[in-house]
Amino acid sequence: MLPKERAAFQPYPPDIIVNQTVESIPNFECVRSISCDDIDRNGLQHFAHLYDYWVIKTGRPLVIKGFQDLLDKKLFSSEWLQKNYGKKVENVRDLGKGANVCFSIGHYLNKMPALAGRINTATFDKPQIQRLYLKDIDCPAEWQSSLEQMIVPQLFYLNESPKPYLGPGSTFTGQSECPRTQEGHVIARAGDLMSSLPTEMRAENLMCYIGHEGTYTPAHQEMCASLGHNLMVEGSSDSVEHGQATQQGSSVWFMTETKDRYAVAEYWASILGHDIDLEDHFSQLRAWEKAPFKTYLVEQKPGDLILVPPLAAHQVWNRGTRTVKVAWNRTTVDTLEHALGEALPKARVVCRDEQYKNKAIVYFTLEKYSNLLQNTPRMDHPEVQGLWSDFRRLFKLYTDIMLSESFSKSPPPQDQIEFAKFDGNVTCSYCRCNIFNRFLTCPWCKSNEEDAYDVCMDCYVMGRSCGCISKLAWVEQFPWKDLVGRHDAWRRQIVSNDVLVSGDDIKTARSRFPLLTVARGQLGRKPVAEICQEQLLLRPWTDCKNGRLQENDEKEATPTDSEDCDYGQARKRRKFQRPKRKIGQTRGLCHHCHESEPPWKLATCSQCYTQYCFGSLFRAFNISPQDALEKPHWVCPKCQKTCNCSVCRYDTTMVPYEPVRSFVGHDTRKVADPRSTDSLINMKLNNAHWVTMFGSDIEQRLIKVQIEENLKRSEALNRSQTPDPMQQSTSNGNGALTCHDFQGIHQDDPDDTPVDPALVEASNIFMGIVQDTVAT
Repeated sequence: MLPKERAAFQPYPPDIIVNQTVESIPNFECVRSISCDDIDRNGLQHFAHLYDYWVIKTGRPLVIKGFQDLLDKKLFSSEWLQKNYGKKVENVRDLGKGANVCFSIGHYLNKMPALAGRINTATFDKPQIQRLYLKDIDCPAEWQSSLEQMIVPQLFYLNESPKPYLGPGSTFTGQSECPRTQEGHVIARAGDLMSSLPTEMRAENLMCYIGHEGTYTPAHQEMCASLGHNLMVEGSSDSVEHGQATQQGSSVWFMTETKDRYAVAEYWASILGHDIDLEDHFSQLRAWEKAPFKTYLVEQKPGDLILVPPLAAHQVWNRGTRTVKVAWNRTTVDTLEHALGEALPKARVVCRDEQYKNKAIVYFTLEKYSNLLQNTPRMDHPEVQGLWSDFRRLFKLYTDIMLSESFSKSPPPQDQIEFAKFDGNVTCSYCRCNIFNRFLTCPWCKSNEEDAYDVCMDCYVMGRSCGCISKLAWVEQFPWKDLVGRHDAWRRQIVSNDVLVSGDDIKTARSRFPLLTVARGQLGRKPVAEICQEQLLLRPWTDCKNGRLQENDEKEATPTDSEDCDYGQARKRRKFQRPKRKIGQTRGLCHHCHESEPPWKLATCSQCYTQYCFGSLFRAFNISPQDALEKPHWVCPKCQKTCNCSVCRYDTTMVPYEPVRSFVGHDTRKVADPRSTDSLINMKLNNAHWVTMFGSDIEQRLIKVQIEENLKRSEALNRSQTPDPMQQSTSNGNGALTCHDFQGIHQDDPDDTPVDPALVEASNIFMGIVQDTVAT
């Protein structure tokens, strides 16, 4: 059940031994690691296959050891940092008080031995102990230049294309040099798609973290499902520095797999009482030990590069006198698919700002790749084939974006749509996510242009807006015909190439990538923009001057959300005839919570016309407003025989729906613009009553969460998957296993997509090296 008290912070003792902890706890496992020498011996191509298979495909963390021998020890040192950046003032996070204090970097470095020395086996759990963490500071330019020469280009920050470097694998790449365009540009995929954005739009996420014993990073997932990279470039040793004794610096990482993200989120919410998306809880060792999923542990030391899979939760505990780390994130096609389909909708619920501009990355990367592939002859180079594959996947994401922003057959008049030239900086005033093209703005409650209230379409569908609720105006950042024109041009480019590669006739190739108008007709649901059009007509307008709703028989703009009351669980009493409640013509009665609401706050069944308020659907059935409003003919839980209300549970023909996902409840008004309101769902309430009504077996509920989410993902893949002509061949002509032969081998894969045999081969090579090393 959802606990009334949330799990408290409990610090780790300084004498914790990672290897002994792993051996003593069954669900703990050491993170797999390879060395820089392994990459040198086997080549960059094999490493690329291993990384794609192990970190991205199977979603497991990986460690690369040995960079301490490659890094310039004079450059990556506290002395150099003190000399060159010692006077720079930064915000140091006081983890105990949850506030920032201003220190110069030099002053903080000088105080680290004293800060770390106060924490020992006798004092580590004292609440008054200071834990000051210098985090999220800009990486020195000199460090960035040096690391760019040491790190595999595929893994480094803002990488645009393969380039020469001096690190592991640089002498033996394992493949021929990439071809170039007539202008000299390399025809290859970018390692970090953030590089596709104009310079002024890029998110600066190459950061440094300097911590001492007892500082930490709470459990979290990387922003926007991106790939995480964390290299410890320097750490204190068991010695004397400047007359002060120091202790060995290291960091203990607790990490999970990508496929366990649903179980982790549910465990955090239902057992620990926290939301993993808020990044506000550092879990105690006992919680990890009792968790019903595998936890990977690694003690990071200087020279260790940690590679974090997308959507894999992890937390970090710093040890010793000093740890200095450089961390960055990368965006790829895989992370964009995760971000748009899963990470951003979750971030929108808790109002976590989106810094990466994912939809804009899709658009600008398509533009960049299209120019690279324009008039490129057919080539069998792996990078060119990979570039075409990514181009197709990005085009599918762009199609989904365009479909979501498509109006109905009766769009608003063009003179009623404001045009604001795209600069990449428009964010939703409520959820703080970045807005790509269309959005709604309120002309009534702003005092000037900088004070405009802009809301994304997804938030408005959820009932989020300013207090005016309705009469919002449409804004576009791109002329719609230009976006459609780019879609048509990229479609023709893909179709032409597929005809040449696969040998299919042009009609078959076009059917795999239909025109936008055809895809709109095949969608089978209402786009978000069309839902907004309908709701703008249905929802009432509030007069901002007197704060009164311009609608008859309306009580308030914020719902009462009293669905946590269950009349079927009340104590026994004498039977009596309850008088029927009189509902006005402008109001309806929620079948589930029995509260009267105006029609625009109710979802009406297309078969029996039974009405459910959106708060009840959200908590008792895990149905969001968009899930109900996007269906042209919505069928209610009662007609589907899954209603779990107090009355329907007595119906023997019902199979009551059992909510499997816990919602902790958030007061989003603390984060959103002060003018904001929730008109459909009171987000402050949790769904503890409905989750625990059907039993508190956490393990069974986690299994159901995994099954439900994986089923949704499989259905989405089946609906949107387009065959890739580059991978349609089922035989290589020499008797080698094909992709389909490996489907039954890897039962622990997070999904059912085929595994590339080359990835398996590379993984076996590197894992064999690891096992041989351990054996010796």
